[in-house]
Amino acid sequence: MNTIEHRSFVAATAGELWQGDVLHGPSIQTKDGLRKTYLVSLMDDASRLLAHSTFCFGETALDIEGVLKQAVLKRGRPYKLLVDNGAAYKSGTLQAICARLEIRLIYCRPYMPEGKGKLERFHRTFREQFLNELDLNQVADIDELNARLWAWIESVYHTRPHAGLNKLHTNKHQAPIERWRQDLVHVRPLTTALAERLDDVFCHYIIRTVRKDGTISWEGKDFEVHHHLVGEKVTLVVNPHTQTILRIESAFGDNLGSAHPIDRLKNNHRKRQRPHQQENTAEPRESMVETIYQSYQHDCAFPSTSNHKVDQDN
Repeated sequence: MNTIEHRSFVAATAGELWQGDVLHGPSIQTKDGLRKTYLVSLMDDASRLLAHSTFCFGETALDIEGVLKQAVLKRGRPYKLLVDNGAAYKSGTLQAICARLEIRLIYCRPYMPEGKGKLERFHRTFREQFLNELDLNQVADIDELNARLWAWIESVYHTRPHAGLNKLHTNKHQAPIERWRQDLVHVRPLTTALAERLDDVFCHYIIRTVRKDGTISWEGKDFEVHHHLVGEKVTLVVNPHTQTILRIESAFGDNLGSAHPIDRLKNNHRKRQRPHQQENTAEPRESMVETIYQSYQHDCAFPSTSNHKVDQDN
């Protein structure tokens, strides 16, 4: 029987490889009733440190992108990100964000979670030490749930010696935060330029063609743009978390202005802008028929109508 070879591996240094995964969390009471939560996590492979982990109400690409943004802000940029083959991880928006951050996105083989074994081990610890001790009666909303999660991660998980982290030349184990600090020289931090435009990095870029009435559509709604863009392909720069269009760009990244929700009642009384008509300063052109006639008359003598009449009388 042929089987795929499996080998245990570990990244050489912190920041080289992160693993990402989602765990089904508890259901909590909200103003909309009981809702299920999901734990979205990104772990550094070498140190077992959690770059970021948070409870969300979904496991969509948008949820994962939000966790990645917080992780990058706190722990810099990994060189590689290992995730499974779920639809959320294979979304075009996540792939584009990783490309802008120069992060290589790697997918595990389908139905083979062994590739993310370290994160699976964390999930087991998480169930035993956090979920089993959690009193949901004390949790009012998802913010309080996350506050308890982060307190446990920073004060317990990150500071306790990990069996998979051995101190060099000793029989003692290191804590994740200790190993992370040891490898800080290898971590790729955010540059100042990248940090200043990080919000743009995590925006969604959507291509639309401006219709004849100067509008584009997005998420089932119509928006007005400058009428000079009619017929042009433009890029909508969208903040997906606030569901707002920040600006319109050309294919080369030039700012083409903003987009506003269409107000048809207001447009009923709006004065339309028209192209400026240029004054015609050119001399009037003589008709082709007249030109031919003048040339022909010059070469040939035409008898006048009056002469013909005289001849007929005679």
